[in-house]
Amino acid sequence: SRDRGLSESPRTMAALTQSLTFTGQRVVSRAAPTQKRASVTTKAALKHADELLETATKMTMPGKGILAMDESNATCGSRLEGVGVENIEENRRRYRELLITAPNLGEHIGGAILFEETLYQSCADGTSFVDALNAQGIYPGIKVDKGLRPLSNTSESWCQGLDDLADRAAAYYEQGARFCKWRSVVSIPDGPTRTAVTDCAYGLARYAAICQNAGLVPIVEPEILLDGTHGIDETMEVASWVWAETFKYLADNNVSYERMLLKPSMVGPGADCPVRNTPEEVADYTLRMLNSRVPPSTAGIMFLSGGLSELDSTLYLNAMNQSPNPWHVSFSYARALQNTVLKTWAGDDAKLVEAQGILVRRAKENGMAQLGKFVAGDVSDSESESTYQKNYVY
Repeated sequence: SRDRGLSESPRTMAALTQSLTFTGQRVVSRAAPTQKRASVTTKAALKHADELLETATKMTMPGKGILAMDESNATCGSRLEGVGVENIEENRRRYRELLITAPNLGEHIGGAILFEETLYQSCADGTSFVDALNAQGIYPGIKVDKGLRPLSNTSESWCQGLDDLADRAAAYYEQGARFCKWRSVVSIPDGPTRTAVTDCAYGLARYAAICQNAGLVPIVEPEILLDGTHGIDETMEVASWVWAETFKYLADNNVSYERMLLKPSMVGPGADCPVRNTPEEVADYTLRMLNSRVPPSTAGIMFLSGGLSELDSTLYLNAMNQSPNPWHVSFSYARALQNTVLKTWAGDDAKLVEAQGILVRRAKENGMAQLGKFVAGDVSDSESESTYQKNYVY
C-alpha cells in the first residue's frame, strides 16, 4: 500500500529506486548522489573582543556620559564666528584644548568624540590630545561618517563613508581612538520613505560591524530630526520603525550589542509643534520606546540633545532615570554641554578658567541626571535657550 511504501526502511527504498518495471520493460535508475549537509556559518570571534568590552564598560560607569566635540571644521568654524572668533585651525585647536583640559572633567565624562582634525592635534605644550584625554581617564573617540548627501528621487538624505571605512578605522585605532560614531538621520517632514529608513539602518549596521572588527566601540546614531510641526505620537511612530530596522540590521551583521552604544534622539514633539510636552511625558514615551526596541544587553543609551536647551536636555535625562531600567541611560551632548562655554570664552584666554568651570559643572549636572539625582538651580539665559538649528548639519 502507499502508506506501507512510505514507511519502508531506507535500504528497501534504495532497492526500489534501483530497479523499476514499467509496461513490461525493466528500467534501471541511478541512485541520486548523497547531498552533503550545508555548512553552518558561524560568527567569527572578534579580534578585540575583550578590549571592546572593557572600553564600553568603563565608558558607561555610573554618573558618566560623553562629550561630543566632533563638529566638522565648517560647523565648528560657524560657531566660532558666531562669537567673533576667526575660523582658522589654530583657533579651533585652542577651543578644543580648552574643552579636553578642563580640570577633573573625567569625573563625569567617560569619552570624548573628536573630529578627524582633532584626533591628530596637540595642546600648546606639545601633549597630544589623545594623551591629554587619557590622562583624565577619558577615552578618545572619532567621528567616522563622511556626512549627509541628497538621497536620489526623494527630499531626504543618506550618509556616506563606508567605502574606505575599514582602512580609516585601523588608522584611527593606531592613533589612539578606542570608540567611534556614525550619525545618520531621518526627517519626518521630508518623508520618511522606506528607502531612507532602510539606508539609515543598514548603513549604521555595516559601520558598526566594520569598526568593531577594527577595535573601535561603535556609537550607533539614528537621529530623528527635530525639524517639523509633528507631535510626540508621530515621533513615537517613526522612531519605532527606525529603531526596529536598525536593530534588525545590526543582528543581521552580527554586531555585538554588549560592545556598542546607541545614541538616539529622545521621543518628543517637533521643534515647531505648538504642543510642548513635559520632561516626564518625554521620559515616558522614550522609555516605552527603549523597552519595546532595544535589547537589554546593549552597553549604553547615550542620548543626543538634538537642539534642546542645556537645561531641558538635563531635565529630560533626569526624568528618564527616576525608575530602574536595564541600561546605562546617559548623555552624549555637544551643544547642550558647550553652548554657554563657548559664549563665555569667545576667544579670550582670560576667560578660559571660567569657561572650563562651566563645562565641568555642566558635565557634573548631567552626571547627576544619569543617576536621577539632578536638582535644577539658578540657570543663565544661555542655559535655558534652545540650541535648535533648522536643517542642522554636523
